[in-house]
Amino acid sequence: MIEHLSLEKILKEALKEGGEFADLFFEQTYSVVVVCEEDRIEKMISGQDTGVGLRVLFDGRTFYSFTNRLEEEDLLDLARVVSRAVKEDRGERVFNLLYQNRAARSSPSIHSPFGPIEKHPRGIPVGEKVSMVNRANEVARKLDPSIRQVKVLYRDTSQSLSIANSEGLWIEGERVGTVFSVQVVASKEDIIQTGYEPIGGTMGFELFDVCPPERVAEIAAKRSLLMLSARKAPMGSMGVVLSSDAGGTMIHEAIGHGLEADLAQQGLSVYSGKIGEKVASPLITVEDDSTLPQKRGAYAFDDEGVVSQKTVLVEKGILKKYLYDRLTAFKDGVSSTGNGRRESYRLKPIPRMSNTLILPGETSPEEIIRSVEKGLFVKKMGGGQVNTVNGDFVFEVSEGYLIEKGSIGEAVRGAILIGNGPQVLKEIDMVGNDLGFGIGTCGKDGQGVPVADAQPTLRIPEIVVGGREETKS
Repeated sequence: MIEHLSLEKILKEALKEGGEFADLFFEQTYSVVVVCEEDRIEKMISGQDTGVGLRVLFDGRTFYSFTNRLEEEDLLDLARVVSRAVKEDRGERVFNLLYQNRAARSSPSIHSPFGPIEKHPRGIPVGEKVSMVNRANEVARKLDPSIRQVKVLYRDTSQSLSIANSEGLWIEGERVGTVFSVQVVASKEDIIQTGYEPIGGTMGFELFDVCPPERVAEIAAKRSLLMLSARKAPMGSMGVVLSSDAGGTMIHEAIGHGLEADLAQQGLSVYSGKIGEKVASPLITVEDDSTLPQKRGAYAFDDEGVVSQKTVLVEKGILKKYLYDRLTAFKDGVSSTGNGRRESYRLKPIPRMSNTLILPGETSPEEIIRSVEKGLFVKKMGGGQVNTVNGDFVFEVSEGYLIEKGSIGEAVRGAILIGNGPQVLKEIDMVGNDLGFGIGTCGKDGQGVPVADAQPTLRIPEIVVGGREETKS
């Protein structure tokens, strides 16, 4: 993508007025989005976006500019803009130099970092992608008369990257990702319930060989119908078992964001200044691992060119490390953990999670359930909110069941978990020997990046379970 450019010349120009570090981020992204709603294809978008971002770090601050002009003189102009900003020293600034009518430049074909993509989405006809969406919609619609709405989303992206910096780095690669999700709304009398199921990862169309669209639709639809017939969840303090299938909402929200170094350095994390301290039960070890093949948060190198790695964040309850990009690593005098990520060339990199997980323990899930006399079994978590400063959280339960005398009982709806992340992590007293992954797009500072989260079955001996008002039709 950048063979024709004098990278050294551009980077030297960017540092001309005293910057300490500079890098160039070249990106060319192809994407296809297909959305079905109201029993018809409502949206079908395919596109290509090409551009470059130039960043200079100086005195702990970021000066950033981006453009879709890719000729050498254009990038030298970009470098001069950023260099002047450093000289004037007006604090962190971002410059938008996009030129909308320029034709995108083609990029070289670069292999996937984790082996070849079996069915590259750019080689799949759009008709086949639409077919997957229609198949899911048809299955969900026909499952039960109570189903009122179905939304099916298909999205694929292929991103070619080239990164060069003032330390002599030049690295290239391709990232391919495919996501598919089904959301189903069912109603009966005055009750409305929603079922949602996503699949995806750093893979191509082979995603549907692993999980056909009909299966995704069936899971989402049956979840909405199950919750429609479930009774309201009890409220109060009780024991809760989080299934390994629950998704990683707990690990992602309750601790993950708080371990991103920018928040920790600004004192906006409950984990600020606590390296070496006990922050969780001795049964809890937390890792962030961007090297896991095919997981949604995987990459060969981050958006600053740092090679992917596994980072132990919490080891047997002790806080070991934060997640760093280059800037926050400079500030703390450590090495980047390879977690500098950005949504696109238009945005500067910031510390972000990749694939974040609580490692499995030694207890079987069945034994954990048998240990609870009366409580709540969380099969699937929904959305949630967390205050990173104090760790307080509120998480919805999208599929839950009562536990009675050590057995899973009837389904309940409307449960909400209310607690404090550090406190809950310290109180977890049983960790399963299983592991389940969830996927998502994590939002932070106006940027969304693909992530995966995982946890084993966990027992929380006591947590507040609240409820929410029923949605009325």
